[in-house]
Amino acid sequence: MRFTGHLDLHRAWERTFRRARLPLAYTQGYHPQPRIQLAGALPLGFTSAAELADIWLEQDLAAEAALDALHGAAPPGLSLLGASVIDDRWPPLQVLLRSATYTVTLAGPAPDLAERVSALLAQTALPRTRRDKAYDLRPLIESLEPAPAPQTLTMQLAARDAATGRPEEVVDALGLESAGARYHRTGLLLDSPTTRLVAVTAPAGADDRAEAQADDPGPDV
Repeated sequence: MRFTGHLDLHRAWERTFRRARLPLAYTQGYHPQPRIQLAGALPLGFTSAAELADIWLEQDLAAEAALDALHGAAPPGLSLLGASVIDDRWPPLQVLLRSATYTVTLAGPAPDLAERVSALLAQTALPRTRRDKAYDLRPLIESLEPAPAPQTLTMQLAARDAATGRPEEVVDALGLESAGARYHRTGLLLDSPTTRLVAVTAPAGADDRAEAQADDPGPDV
């Protein structure tokens, strides 16, 4: 579902729950909306194997039972890896999200990639402009290194409210072509309700499945 936008992904989740005949909860008011909150929006054109969502139901249901029902109802390109029942007193995932990890496959050869990375990390500031607002990209880059695979980068970027690093801007800051690169989110790092930082990463094999589905635009949702 690489080319499914954020709002369409919400609709896909809603339709999946309907097909699974699960009691999805809705907001009150004139225009009820499904109570679905993704931890962090996935930019259009990105793939991922480590997304998280808070989803409320109208009645208690075992996580295993819900997951079994959803497996048979999910559209192509949307794979469910796990489910847990959590204490409703916990903060939402959107509040807990702190960082995200990515693998980026560059559009073309970059024989001096290691040197470019070292030079960028040596900078104390990387002034950028996003949506006509100036900001500093450098403090948003928590880690950055060439991956063992050729033409590939791994990075960890801040994903806090009003302080989110974008991997395509990191590629651009390296002086490389960002438009033709492939971006894959591999993990999310959260503050747990006990203030301990926890990492949620793709299980073994999930990245391979996501790459196999990368060119699948998904269903018409």
